Amino acid sequence: MLELVDLGKSYGGRTVLARLSHRFQAGEFVAIMGESGVGKSTLLNLIAGLDVPDSGQVLVDGMPMSALDDDAATRLRRTRMGFIFQAFHVLPHLSLAQNVALPLLLNGAPDPARASRMLDAVGLGGRGADFPRQLSGGELQRVAIARALVHRPALLLADEPTGNLDPDTADGILHLLRAEIKDSGAGAIMVTHSHAAAAMADRILVLTRAGLVPG
Repeated sequence: MLELVDLGKSYGGRTVLARLSHRFQAGEFVAIMGESGVGKSTLLNLIAGLDVPDSGQVLVDGMPMSALDDDAATRLRRTRMGFIFQAFHVLPHLSLAQNVALPLLLNGAPDPARASRMLDAVGLGGRGADFPRQLSGGELQRVAIARALVHRPALLLADEPTGNLDPDTADGILHLLRAEIKDSGAGAIMVTHSHAAAAMADRILVLTRAGLVPG
């Protein structure tokens, strides 16, 4: 499903990733851990094509991301990927229901019932008409999670998906992520510092300066 081939990235002369290679299989849930600043979020951005590697390739279903023009890369992200960012990126002028439904609308497959079910699943049932300004940070994170899952992506990329949640809520969200991934046969890569979150994955990798090693 996803292969990294000799991936390299530097910022301001500082090497963040160097000759990183790894293969991820379809249907597996992988947690990536590692020290702050080692390049975990950078790696997710490179996989998604939101950033461009200085060297190497990201292959999605055998297709190099570098071979796609901007429109094709956008279509690939919109149809086959789901994202949970630390910054949420919830749109303030849209209601919660509209935020969650957005991937479905962009893909030309509106399904209000599915969006409503996802809000229910993250514990925000009945609040679809509310706006982001009415929510706490943890609630905004749950909206972002619902939006990332609503269109059943083939690949979910999650950056600290439970970082703003209390332990009980985090546990429920992690079970939801795993269930949605397994039900749809999707792959998922989750960056986290939480050992409890990582324990939900099929396997754990640690990103070091030497590359990805089993955790």
